[in-house]
Amino acid sequence: MKNQEKFQPPRGSVYIPGGKSGVLLVHSLGGSPLEMKAVAHALSRKGLTVYCPVVPGLTFGTDVSGLSTWQDWYKSVSDAFDHLRSVCDNVIIGGASAGSILALRLAAYRQDQACGVMLYAPTLAVNGWAIPKAIKLFHLVTDKWTARLFKFRTPAPYGIKDERVRNFALDSMRGSDNMPADITERGGGTVYEFFCLVRNVRPMLPLVKLHTLIFHPRHDDQSDIKNTMALQRQLGGMVEVSVLDDSYHLVTLDRQRGYVVDRTTEFVDRLLARQADKVVVQKPASTNSKQLGAAE
Repeated sequence: MKNQEKFQPPRGSVYIPGGKSGVLLVHSLGGSPLEMKAVAHALSRKGLTVYCPVVPGLTFGTDVSGLSTWQDWYKSVSDAFDHLRSVCDNVIIGGASAGSILALRLAAYRQDQACGVMLYAPTLAVNGWAIPKAIKLFHLVTDKWTARLFKFRTPAPYGIKDERVRNFALDSMRGSDNMPADITERGGGTVYEFFCLVRNVRPMLPLVKLHTLIFHPRHDDQSDIKNTMALQRQLGGMVEVSVLDDSYHLVTLDRQRGYVVDRTTEFVDRLLARQADKVVVQKPASTNSKQLGAAE
């Protein structure tokens, strides 16, 4: 508890201290921890410690120059995981959109320290129905300095089907401190780094043996459901997929967020129950070993 009391997360992060089981949530590219707030609070009510950090370069408005790299993003996520490990016995890793790819990289390298993965509209390819086909040409760019000459505007409906929620989310971000005027714009350097991240993580997918839950909208405007189908085939462990029929890309904010939250908490309950069973099984085995040693 002392570590939790002393810990000061980066300003703008969602950090809710709780029990000895924790969840790390990584938000989307150009998004913010607020998009994961409904999931975070639901998990907190279950007694978990929840951390959705601000990730410089990934979080909206934290890298206007576009100089950060995907390695910088990953280090921030890895550091956040290390903090949770210092205060929790069990940690589950979650990510939304591009944040899912960082979560999968972390899962590949640290799966002996985690007990499950949750992905919300994971994005290996930016290929939803609202994305201009011209973005495919950006793959021809081979260096970041050229990439920084480009700017990409997120097209309407901005990942949210519900118009009321969409307007509220846009107004909330416009009202944030020190945020650029155009919240729908993504620098080419940032997009280039994301493509580099995906190329790095793809070969690691079969190494991820952790039980994984994926949510994906059937009609995702930014990331086609083919992304999730690819993950279902390539990940090395058990994969559960929940296909949403009334949401767009930002599933933790859109119309079916209640269902997403309920399925998330149910999945976490199952993972933690399994971990508890493992502890119960291991303790008698350890006791028997000690008794045998004493007899010898």
